[in-house]
Amino acid sequence: MTKSLSKSFKKALWVYHMNSGSCNGCDIEILAVLCPRYDLERFGIRLVGSPRHADVLLITGPVTRQMEGKVQRVYKQIPDPKVVISVGNCGNTGDVFFESYNLVGPVDQVIPVDVYIIGCPPRPENIINGVAKAWMKLETLEVKT
Repeated sequence: MTKSLSKSFKKALWVYHMNSGSCNGCDIEILAVLCPRYDLERFGIRLVGSPRHADVLLITGPVTRQMEGKVQRVYKQIPDPKVVISVGNCGNTGDVFFESYNLVGPVDQVIPVDVYIIGCPPRPENIINGVAKAWMKLETLEVKT
């Protein structure tokens, strides 16, 4: 993986992480990816505190009614070209919360999603693979623009 990454990655990837109503299981696995065992920052991938600085929106959980407007606002604040990653089964399908009265639905019913990472919670290796796919997609978008 590192051979293909070093050839295709021309700059650092800045990621804005947002929880739209998850149980925090996926969020804990995202933190595991940033810790020394996996150390995603060695590839130039960093979490940022503002969506205006981000290239990628990493979103966890199904979208609750209270978060729908906030998710759309954060999505609009990320400059183009941008990529959205939905992490976990809840964000992808609604999973156990599927027909809850308080949900709008999965993330792709609120904003467009480019990469889906499956699992409940997903393994750190799956998250790294999904971020690599998003980065390659982002680079193809930059070439077109």
